[in-house]
Amino acid sequence: MKSDFKFSNLLGTVYRQGNIIFSQDGTQLISPVGNRVSVFDLVNSRSFTFEYEHRKNVRCVALNPQGTLLLSVDEDGRAILVNFRAKTVLHHFNFKEPVSALQFSPDGSLFALACGRFVQIWKTPDVAEDRQFAPFVRYRVHAGHFSSILSLTWSRDSRFLLSASKDLTARIWSLDSDEKNLAATTFAGHRDYVMAAFFSADQERIYTVSKDGAVFQWEYTSREEPDGDQEPDPASYSWRITKKSYFYASQAKVKCVTFHANSNMLVVGFTNGEFRLYELPEFTLIQQLSMGQNAVNAVSVNQTGEWLAFGSSKLGQLLVYEWQSESYILKQQGHFDATNALTYSPDGSRVVTASDDGKIKIWDVVSGFCLVTFQEHTAAVSGLAFAKRGQVLFSSSLDGTVRAWDLIRYRNFRTFTAAERIQFNCLAADPSGEVVCAGSVDSFAIHVWSVQTGQLVETLDGHEGPVSCLSFSNENSVLASASWDKTIRIWSIFGRSQQVEPLEVYADVLSISMRPDGGEVAAATLDGQILFFDVHEGKQVNAIDGKKDIITGRHLEDRFTSKNSARSKYFTSIDYSFDGLSLVAGGNNNSICLYDISNSVLLKRFIVSRNMSLNGTLQFLNSKRMTEAGSLDLIDRDGENSDLEDRIDNTLPGSNRGGDLSTRRVRPEVRVTGIKFSPTSSAFAASSTEGILVYSVDETLLFDPFDLDVDTTPQAVSEALQEREFLYALVMAFRLNEEYLIKRTYESVPLKDIGLVSSGLPVVYLARMLKFIGDFSMESQHLEFNLIWVKALLSAHGRYISSHKQDFGSSLRAVQRFIGRIAKDVVSASKDNKYAYFFLTSTDGSTKNQESDEDETASIEFSNGAAEDDESDDEIMQDASDDEGWVGFSDSKNKSLPFEKDQESDEELI
Repeated sequence: MKSDFKFSNLLGTVYRQGNIIFSQDGTQLISPVGNRVSVFDLVNSRSFTFEYEHRKNVRCVALNPQGTLLLSVDEDGRAILVNFRAKTVLHHFNFKEPVSALQFSPDGSLFALACGRFVQIWKTPDVAEDRQFAPFVRYRVHAGHFSSILSLTWSRDSRFLLSASKDLTARIWSLDSDEKNLAATTFAGHRDYVMAAFFSADQERIYTVSKDGAVFQWEYTSREEPDGDQEPDPASYSWRITKKSYFYASQAKVKCVTFHANSNMLVVGFTNGEFRLYELPEFTLIQQLSMGQNAVNAVSVNQTGEWLAFGSSKLGQLLVYEWQSESYILKQQGHFDATNALTYSPDGSRVVTASDDGKIKIWDVVSGFCLVTFQEHTAAVSGLAFAKRGQVLFSSSLDGTVRAWDLIRYRNFRTFTAAERIQFNCLAADPSGEVVCAGSVDSFAIHVWSVQTGQLVETLDGHEGPVSCLSFSNENSVLASASWDKTIRIWSIFGRSQQVEPLEVYADVLSISMRPDGGEVAAATLDGQILFFDVHEGKQVNAIDGKKDIITGRHLEDRFTSKNSARSKYFTSIDYSFDGLSLVAGGNNNSICLYDISNSVLLKRFIVSRNMSLNGTLQFLNSKRMTEAGSLDLIDRDGENSDLEDRIDNTLPGSNRGGDLSTRRVRPEVRVTGIKFSPTSSAFAASSTEGILVYSVDETLLFDPFDLDVDTTPQAVSEALQEREFLYALVMAFRLNEEYLIKRTYESVPLKDIGLVSSGLPVVYLARMLKFIGDFSMESQHLEFNLIWVKALLSAHGRYISSHKQDFGSSLRAVQRFIGRIAKDVVSASKDNKYAYFFLTSTDGSTKNQESDEDETASIEFSNGAAEDDESDDEIMQDASDDEGWVGFSDSKNKSLPFEKDQESDEELI
């Protein structure tokens, strides 16, 4: 089994804090998730998370207009410059102060950031200039505000910059030294924080928006009235308020605001979860909607002004709204509380998570989006399990119920309960889906229900303490259970006798996992050991000491380094790979360990998070932060915040749940609550404080031998076709991405070479090839030719497609659409007209038409254009017969139908 797993995606968290931005084409949305940055492709329904991590949570992100450089800054002012397309880190930089606003200029040559009350302008790193050791060069610093700056806005020509501040003013700055005095203007008059200031499209007007809901319109006008033909003195011109408007949002305050200059649309988000759309300068209310009860923390508009993005940090909500059609493009929300369990669907395309908030969410692995949320449970959900076919999901909860969910209709169709009200803390389902078992801390018995009838069929007694964990084997109906009585029992659910011998363990069992073939069971204990027992012989066969492999971080209140910490030196969740050769383990610490079972060797260790905002990620003791009263980081400084909503603490005292992000009481701890291998073992997922971390074997960088060719031109494609190098020409056409070249190359492949070209086609082009055939076939008249292509591709690459079905969804749908709409209709028409076709072909040979010059002249006189049309048709038919790549045409002398020869092959293909 491969062991080169790498971080590939972060699910379950779509937004934490900071600003959200659209890409230049408006199809991608960039959102900060903790100390990472996620990108959501809104058109192709895909998402990915950058692999790099900040030391603290990300506060600001910015993308240059060219879409090549991404700059993200954390709470401490530490920035990371990333190549957005290559997803590689270019440079680390420390601005040494918290950054509240960040924005690239429209021409991309500069970027501005707000550090406290100063505006700093920096040059964008340029490849042409030799600045290898100093990619960040400061261009200018502006000072003039008396309090923190909240937002920055560039003018369209990149000459001016607007800043809005907490000192109730906005200011305009010029990049040109000659215009410095001319543009040095302060926009005062607001009675609350100025949240943002914007230029109009023609830059003749400036709009300022304050926190109390006031919108001021400023214009560059003169104090003096024009006297006849005499022009006013230029010195009398200044920025003046020409219009005042108000939102009148009762008790709600403005939390975020943005302006789209091309459409004159102002979008405002309020503290009560409401957002509004206004048209300026008339100040006309277009729409008014609400996204919940919590504040809207971030808002963004794409380049065309059609899509609006909103983020709410309290519940982790992210919305993309199309205001013209009044519909949601994206509507996502993570778990409000800590995740307790997760499991993969049998086909590996989905991950299901359960949380303390009583909700169950199903996530698509490829897109990263939540497909459905079940919220019928009234208490924390403690366990999840799939039936073998993947259409039924089981969940256990502390509300005393076990529920079965239909994943086709997305509904709860069975609810299982015990004879008395007990809390179920573990769950296991028979692979066949006939029975489901659950254990409880309140009872020493294992409850077994029939899924068909919903009745309690049996209780398995034998444990002398509460049952802590259960696990079924995938091949046979063998159940393993662990208890607080320090024993493991193996049960044959459908056997006649339920008398089992306990397997003695010398510490509390925290997690168990049955090998897929049912021959071995692994148990993680409180003393940091992973013990392996042979099920048939009932004896221990192997052991792994995990204490030395676990990295446990230092908490803020600790007065020692993490090396000397004995906290959480154990695993709380383990899982076998599908081949039974490897095991992955995680616990209440900062490490995930991958083991080779046969050799008892640690293959790889993954760090869960490097986010210093969480407890348990620090390694060393910082003496400067330690005092006699404890760490300085534990001091409550919320009362010093300038905003009232930041001073109010609504968190539960003493709570240390992962969903509680308050730093006043206690920081959330980094931990892994559940871990699972995918059914193919090409990936595994771990539910942690940061979200669902997905680690996979990197198969995206497949070798493409044509990547090294720099002479990929349309002329090279034509030369390759002339030299009959059809595979080479086809791949070059795909790399050029020119539709006419792809069509030409596709139709030029001879019939006898289709199988050879299909088998040699690199798999990186397989999805694009199938998608092209499916779309092209809807308009193409070469039915059999297209079907032969499809059959050859599926025969050559069927195994790869079945193992990566999530990558071929749209391609296969396009092929199915072609077969369903066109091919079946043609074959049915061929069947219906079979005898008429036989009659026509039999009579065609009996009467030979002897054409003469007189007949030809008469036909010309009958219609001037008919002879030309017939002649052109004969030429086309003759050309088609000479070309080996065209199927279904015979020579011009034998006028047979296209489906005479291969009618049966069409039916067989379909």
